[in-house]
Amino acid sequence: MAEGDMDPELARRLFEEGASLVLLGVPEGTELGIDYKSWQVGPRFRGVKMIPPGLHFLHYSSVWKDREIGPRMGLFLSLKPRQVLLAHWDAKEEDLKFSDDDDEVGRVAAGLRDLDPFLGPYPYEIMRKWVSLTDRLTFEVASGLQPLSGRVCSFSDVVPELRLPLTKDREEHNLPRNDTECQSMQEGLDRLPRMKQQAGTELRFSHIPKQTYPPGATPAQITQFSMDHSYALERLLEANYKENPLHVLGELQFAFVCFIIGNAYEAFEHWKRLLELLCRSEAAVRARSALYLGLIAVLYRQLAEIPPDFFVDIVSQQNFLTNTLQHFFQFTSGPEVDAVLRKRAEGFKAHLTKKFRWDFDVDLEDCAPVVVELPEGVTMD
Repeated sequence: MAEGDMDPELARRLFEEGASLVLLGVPEGTELGIDYKSWQVGPRFRGVKMIPPGLHFLHYSSVWKDREIGPRMGLFLSLKPRQVLLAHWDAKEEDLKFSDDDDEVGRVAAGLRDLDPFLGPYPYEIMRKWVSLTDRLTFEVASGLQPLSGRVCSFSDVVPELRLPLTKDREEHNLPRNDTECQSMQEGLDRLPRMKQQAGTELRFSHIPKQTYPPGATPAQITQFSMDHSYALERLLEANYKENPLHVLGELQFAFVCFIIGNAYEAFEHWKRLLELLCRSEAAVRARSALYLGLIAVLYRQLAEIPPDFFVDIVSQQNFLTNTLQHFFQFTSGPEVDAVLRKRAEGFKAHLTKKFRWDFDVDLEDCAPVVVELPEGVTMD
């Protein structure tokens, strides 16, 4: 990170008003970053200075003895002007431990000018991109979605669902006494204990209802709500974002950041499911134009930032993205839709068609499963 390219007036203002992260004891070679930028820690590194106030994502990966990079960990921070946060590296946990000792933090803050040569300036060139990807995400929403452990991890901490150390217990659950009892690798895999995430390490995303129709729905209503997911979307908004439904866009941004920067695959899965729910809710498109105008802006920025290797997977998985957006564009083209939203959606569709050469005009009926008529007497057994 270098200050040389920054406007002198901006540099002075950030030096005076910016926050500082003092990170002591971080091993040399550790991969550490903030927001959309990362670097390898050098021998003189003591933290980051001149950080614009607001929401940020600090992330890091320890380096093991064989120089392999460990799993990425990260956390969202809300920084105030001139705030100083102090953390020490815990070698045993390979994690940063933030100090809550006000006296210690005060001493560090008082000596900040002495630390200045060892603090790298915030990479201001990525600030515009970072803000565009998180402009709908508040710290309150982010802290409510972060794991209780306070860390977003690229690899989940897992433990056995059942702890069965005794032979008698293992026999009751059909688990082998030892490795030699398995006759094949598949048998061994099938008999491994079920695992679950360590309590407190799970991302706390909003629950997306699997049942898209209300209790007691008639067959006709079940069919209707299976095509239009507005009922399920309204339940999610009521349960999680009653005060401000637009904050669901913040959750979409949170999931995207945790996936793209935090490398958390479960966040990618939630991003897909939440996006599909939003795009396949026809009645909501008509009723909530502000929400969907915001969705277009969020998606426009996100699709511009997806790395090519991820992008292929996102599009190719059963044509997920093109099919999902095709429903959305079909819904926004109706006469009952707000005129501004309809025009914005048309422009977004044209942009995606030109940039990615996606065809949104294929009849959705062509994407339906093909029913194959079998000859009489032939079965699928």
